[in-house]
Amino acid sequence: MTGSGGGHRHLDRLTAADLPTRVQASSVLCLPVGSTEQHGPHLPLATDTVIAEEFTRHLIAAHGETFDLWQLPAVPYGIAPEHAWAPGTLSLAIAEFTALLHTLVAQYARATKARHLVLVNGHGGNRSVLAALVYELRHAQNFSVCVLHPLALAHLPAGGDRPEIHAGLHETALMLHLAQDSVHLDQLADQPPPNADEIRRQVTDRGVSWPWTSNDPLIAAAGIIGNDPRTATPALGARLLEEAVAAAVPALEALTGRKSPCPCPTTSAPSSSATACSSAEALPPPPTPARRATSLPPGTPRTTTPTA
Repeated sequence: MTGSGGGHRHLDRLTAADLPTRVQASSVLCLPVGSTEQHGPHLPLATDTVIAEEFTRHLIAAHGETFDLWQLPAVPYGIAPEHAWAPGTLSLAIAEFTALLHTLVAQYARATKARHLVLVNGHGGNRSVLAALVYELRHAQNFSVCVLHPLALAHLPAGGDRPEIHAGLHETALMLHLAQDSVHLDQLADQPPPNADEIRRQVTDRGVSWPWTSNDPLIAAAGIIGNDPRTATPALGARLLEEAVAAAVPALEALTGRKSPCPCPTTSAPSSSATACSSAEALPPPPTPARRATSLPPGTPRTTTPTA
């Protein structure tokens, strides 16, 4: 991941003296947001954070120069009450999660000139809260901001009859590609398959939201909600990552007003800004620049849509 003059694009590896000349108002800060939670018997607690970090790293390696992207240290905590039954799961309350991100973004607004922000979300349970939070961040910090959801940007078939929700085929394939040593397929045993219709009723039905949990045997097996992770391959993971990186380009173009000089790789990913932004809630900055705020705004979202 290199920047101008051959340097890196990790903001925290710059010196204080270098930062004002390397990071400008046109720069884009990329903040990976993950979660620490159970991912079945075969994937690590850090899965969502690894995916968010590694997607960000690959996105910057491919497009960092074009869009002046800078990677920030990841936030490894999210909203995961659906996994609270399992050892190792850490779940923040909505107010805690939003306060943490408000504080971090306010500090980056104070410490840098950058006026563009991409939140890279690795955990589905964060999604609806982040969709509301970007409005507050835009107005409080005068950022042009969007949220990228890598697994939603990768438009590939589920690979079975069940929706890919949690620790299934797709997440396992990504981890085999990104962090193979942390994947333990030998820990997986035959399990009764969850009910695909019940998964759709409880988790993916956009008309009704339910407080589902990943230890419900109707929708999960060993904490997994999706298709058989034993069929995952590193090659599938590489394809998912490539699709997601390609699909993110139109969102970066919309966010920055700059065009990529080379076409995205030929994939089945969406090629239009409107389609890509359906998985990237992009908001321009307010029309009147606001004074940078360092205090937390009083309002926080009160509801979230249950997702993976």
